[in-house]
Amino acid sequence: MAAKDEQQSPLHILFFPFLAPGHLIPMADMAALFASRGVRCTILTTPINAAIIRSAVDRANDALLRGTGCPAIDISVVPFPDVGLPPGAENAMAVTSQSERGKFYQAVKQLREPFDRFLADSRPDAVVSDSFFDWSTDAATEHGVPRLAFLGSSIFARSCSDSMLRNNPAESAPDDPDALVSLPGLPHHVELRRCQMMDPAKRPEHWAMFQSLDAADQRSFGEVINSFRGLEPEYVEHYQRTLGRRAWLVGPVALAGKDMAVRGNTSAPSPDAESCLRWLDTKQPGSVVYVSFGTMTSFAPSELHQLARGLGLSGKNFVWVIARSGPDSSEWMPEGFAELMARGDCGFIIRGWAPQMLILNHPALGGFVTHCGWNSTLEAVSAGVPMVTWPRYADQFYNEKLVVEVLNVGVSVGAKDYASAMEAHEVIAGEVIAESIGRLMGGSEEGDTIQMRAKGLCVEARRAVENGGSSHSDVGRLVDELMARRSRVKVGEDISTN
Repeated sequence: MAAKDEQQSPLHILFFPFLAPGHLIPMADMAALFASRGVRCTILTTPINAAIIRSAVDRANDALLRGTGCPAIDISVVPFPDVGLPPGAENAMAVTSQSERGKFYQAVKQLREPFDRFLADSRPDAVVSDSFFDWSTDAATEHGVPRLAFLGSSIFARSCSDSMLRNNPAESAPDDPDALVSLPGLPHHVELRRCQMMDPAKRPEHWAMFQSLDAADQRSFGEVINSFRGLEPEYVEHYQRTLGRRAWLVGPVALAGKDMAVRGNTSAPSPDAESCLRWLDTKQPGSVVYVSFGTMTSFAPSELHQLARGLGLSGKNFVWVIARSGPDSSEWMPEGFAELMARGDCGFIIRGWAPQMLILNHPALGGFVTHCGWNSTLEAVSAGVPMVTWPRYADQFYNEKLVVEVLNVGVSVGAKDYASAMEAHEVIAGEVIAESIGRLMGGSEEGDTIQMRAKGLCVEARRAVENGGSSHSDVGRLVDELMARRSRVKVGEDISTN
């Protein structure tokens, strides 16, 4: 009877997100997604990061208990390791220097001890851990727990990264920042400028880190991907069939949350947020461009100056999200921009957090100027909003290629330089920014085609997560496989004890 009861108990999955909003938020969404299918879900994180996702988890639990009676999501909180960072600096958003960055990653490695302890004490059936916790693969193996990797990127970007790591094409490319470098072995011809790629010769420590992360992911039970098959079908086939990597596509996970008004809120709401939505209500359909670069991207005053000029020159209505911690407006505001904003009918600035999902899904939206972080990209796809792409670092240049060249739902501003949030970037002229917005929203044949394709992908995204859709089915297949594995393990244990 005990064995039967254990077989009928809910599958238990531990979710272990990296300590940054772009990783925490989609993994909390994913936990809600699996919980809605009857899975017992626990999120393991530190106090500050627990606070970031607490309200979202509480709302998901309210919906679960009201609508399905499924198990509630639990947040298990462990102390952030003391490595000499300022109090409360538990999240990558709080890292402001290379010295702090080193200490932060030192703390990340020290999270192995509480991770080990949770696996030993709770014995979950599986763990979904962030790829940045590469040591979690071996730790999970030691405890007999299958580890599923999650990086929060597209299959396309994962495929490009695989090509980079296997072939290192930059090594044989001319030593010229503008030299075009092809990524071999992909379904499409993909090439980037050398300056748009991480250069292994100049960043050997980053290269070694990505090699380690990728090797750990390949040793894992598989990967869960925040994407859907209809978005990048050739790359799903390439990743699973050609590369032989086990992956389940379960996105867009943002659509698992029912409260778009507060999704992604990492702090107190900006007082501008509600006023912004009322302002959008006064605008014509498709007439507003939304400008936001996520939680980790910073701009120099000279870049903000040109961006403001570009918005003014574009002649389009705009909503612009600017970080609270950014430079004072006196350092970057161009002549005449204050008067433009004072009129109140052309532009709206939000300082701090913005209800991005609500803004993107508003009928007035006609375009999105974005850094191509995967969460923002997929949210735009889910809302049917085309993009002006402005990548900065990480997987963003790969995502730009997917948006502009493969999906044809965006226009590039021509960003060239791969550099971290703490490094300087090339300044893009306001005229170039305005031209890119005009190509997207100016009523040209090119813009109309892009708009139409974006709306088509929106339909496919929403269909993927519905009952019978590809992502809905992938969640079910993964749950079934993990349940079958648990049954096999239990049978083996029973035999060994008889």
